[in-house]
Amino acid sequence: MARNTLSRSLHDLGLSAWFGGTLANAVALNAAAGEAGSASDTGRVANAGWDRWTPVNAAAIGAHLVGSVGQLLGNRRRVAEQQGVAGMSALKTTLTAAALGVTAYSRALGKVVSDAGGTPSRSGTKPSKRAKAEVAAAQAKLDQLQWVIPALTGALVVVSSYAGEQQRPSEVARGLAQR
Repeated sequence: MARNTLSRSLHDLGLSAWFGGTLANAVALNAAAGEAGSASDTGRVANAGWDRWTPVNAAAIGAHLVGSVGQLLGNRRRVAEQQGVAGMSALKTTLTAAALGVTAYSRALGKVVSDAGGTPSRSGTKPSKRAKAEVAAAQAKLDQLQWVIPALTGALVVVSSYAGEQQRPSEVARGLAQR
């Protein structure tokens, strides 16, 4: 088996940053922003945090995607020949597409909130009663979606672990023999 250290590293580091950053922001940033003092300060702090995270998240996602393509190219024979690898690859692709879609939608909602400035908020995703209707609706959707991205990327981590187990020599031999 050939070594794919660069693509595996890009895949794993990108995915870990995507997962960890969105989880940390959902757990900590959004809640901590609620302690900024006033409702307007809460919105300003949450916006500043998410706006700083966005370019890092984009780079992480890009690294993950480049690494994923490299892994797929490096393992194309296994995908075609080893039983179970094509199904695992299809599942990873589906989860990645779902995570990308939810991330893009969340970013669009986040832009609505960020462009509104220091929108009065109770936390990063909990609008105050004084928030404009459009912004409050975006925050309400973000309140739900903030957990979907870590769930999808966490599932990708689990499937990637399974993919690594499929590369054990005994698993490769068994998967090839079952074909």
